[in-house]
Amino acid sequence: MKILSVNDPEFRKYGKIIRGIDFSNISKVMGEMPCPDNEVVYVPSIAKMEECPEAKQIAESLYGGMPIEIGYCNGDNVMLNAVEYHRDSEINIAVTDCIMIWGNLADVTEDYTYDTSKMVAFHLPAGTAVECYATTLHYAPCNYNGNKFRVVVVLPKGTNTDLDFKVDATSEDKLLFARNKWLIGHPDAKIEGAFNGLIGKNLNVNE
Repeated sequence: MKILSVNDPEFRKYGKIIRGIDFSNISKVMGEMPCPDNEVVYVPSIAKMEECPEAKQIAESLYGGMPIEIGYCNGDNVMLNAVEYHRDSEINIAVTDCIMIWGNLADVTEDYTYDTSKMVAFHLPAGTAVECYATTLHYAPCNYNGNKFRVVVVLPKGTNTDLDFKVDATSEDKLLFARNKWLIGHPDAKIEGAFNGLIGKNLNVNE
């Protein structure tokens, strides 16, 4: 699989590199978080990260003063498995090198299928922070050069938490998997409760 860099011009339609904010305190806290073998762990909100000095700057500068949550996605993964999107941008801070596989929401069909051949993989070097636009399809990071990944994830407060309601107002509602999280799964991944609209190969960064 071809891996581009977030410094390549192709990246610009999916997101942008964040400069001017020092994320070192949050990154240091990340070192205390678990990073399992052969699986991925995601936690939406970590109080110790949200208490770091830069958290206020992130909320004010990157989210215009909106309440945010700061959590992490760590682990050991080489597969795409699904794509998700939110109604807002997501900030990813790479504590280790990782690979992000991203696509464009505009390429999702009216019946909510999406061809994985349209996705593009990007190398995100350790220490880099990026904004993933609301129109960008994404999911869990992947290993880089066989090494596990650690990525801080910033989103509006409440995102990716459990739903306590059911909605059936529009056809898109069948994708709603968690708060502010619309998900399209790949059948091979067998994600319980997911709408399986991904067609084509379940991408593997090692292939």
